[in-house]
Amino acid sequence: MSTPTTAQRIGRFAYDARAEHLTPGTRAIFKRNILDSLGCAIAALPGKPFKALRDQFDEYRGSGTCSLIGGGKTSPDQAALYNTGLVRYVDLLDSYMSPGGLCHPSDNFGTILAAAEHASASGEEFMLALATSYEIGCRITAIVPVMAKGFNHAIQLAMSAAAGSGKLFGLDADQIANAIAIATIDNISLSCVHSEPVSQWKGFSPGITGMRAVYSASLAKRGFTGPLRLFEGPNGLVRMFDQPLEVDWEDQRLEVVHQTVMKKYCSLIHGQPVLEATLALKRKHGLKGSDVDEVQCDIFQTGFEIAGGGSFGPKDNPQTKEQADYNLKYLIAAALLDDQVGPAQLEPERVQAADAQALLRRVTVKPDAEFSAQYPRELNTRVTIKCKDGRVLAEEHVGFEGGLDNPFTWERTVEKFNWLSEQYADQVLRNQIIDLVSTLEQHSIEELMTILVKVSPEPRFPVMHPGIQ
Repeated sequence: MSTPTTAQRIGRFAYDARAEHLTPGTRAIFKRNILDSLGCAIAALPGKPFKALRDQFDEYRGSGTCSLIGGGKTSPDQAALYNTGLVRYVDLLDSYMSPGGLCHPSDNFGTILAAAEHASASGEEFMLALATSYEIGCRITAIVPVMAKGFNHAIQLAMSAAAGSGKLFGLDADQIANAIAIATIDNISLSCVHSEPVSQWKGFSPGITGMRAVYSASLAKRGFTGPLRLFEGPNGLVRMFDQPLEVDWEDQRLEVVHQTVMKKYCSLIHGQPVLEATLALKRKHGLKGSDVDEVQCDIFQTGFEIAGGGSFGPKDNPQTKEQADYNLKYLIAAALLDDQVGPAQLEPERVQAADAQALLRRVTVKPDAEFSAQYPRELNTRVTIKCKDGRVLAEEHVGFEGGLDNPFTWERTVEKFNWLSEQYADQVLRNQIIDLVSTLEQHSIEELMTILVKVSPEPRFPVMHPGIQ
């Protein structure tokens, strides 16, 4: 028998994944991340791109078997695009950090949710497929510095989302391998998607990847084959990444979710410690934006390159949501002015406001060698504020709430969910969602979607929560 290719070994790993591989502790963490993903998705519902997507769905295909969060029906692949876009849009989703970069495991969520509904899956089957997807994407991220090599983490997302979808569709190991190959071969994503001027596509690249993945799994189910030497070549991923991709796919543990980190501010993950430090100084000293003369932020090299004005481009003139959440200068200014960085701070009107634009131009971001050496084990920063009255205030910050050393609890995640969803669902509906997710194994995905379609796609209820502090 010939040696299985890497795609075939990943396909076997996904096929062999069983519910008993999910320990009670892992299940609890997954429910936390699932609820977090739903909160992110609901908060994004009024975003302008989602009205445009609904219009396109009507033009291209109309109704289908899968539900959209906030109401409506479409095909499984378009539901994957829509619901994945929702989870990513406000930039509050989970992350997995590695020395060479990161990925957002919950980029899989919308695709696996659509595949699960299409397959009439149980909550247990959905959670297992999602765990399998998390594991595949994060294991590859752990060994390949994808972004450092010029590529975007949508590459490994194509593999993980196709594998999870294939598992839900009842594919065998070889069919899952073919689904992975089909989804990935034409999904070579470039890291310049994050470069200035950052476009809307940064947040929708995972959705189109999920759209392709769920469709590829359906093709594989019908006998379509893909290039199984996707990795080994010639001219495969091993050559493209210029390194071997050695992962122990016989290890059936599904525990990588314990290594995911969470956000409480609408910002790339590198900005979480920066915003904690900035807000700590502001609140400790009772600062107003008008008190601030200059701000200097010292951060690890990767944070500087992506969001501080380094190789991904200057950060002096953000105009859009996509530019704002990848801009440490704007994020610091917004925190000092508004005492919070939530969805409201990403609205274009807030980004373009004169006070924010004036203050961000007085913020300097610099790389720090010591912090860089500690990344990604620790995400450290130093924020120094020079006040107009002559005071110099500084805060050196190690890590952040939601990080591995200070993880979100279920209770904190419920608070975040209520904050993000309160304008779109009354307390009764929010409690139904929370309760169902907490006992997901006992329910079907149809039951979950039945209540998610009741969420209003437009703000209907008063804002009560100030944002998690």
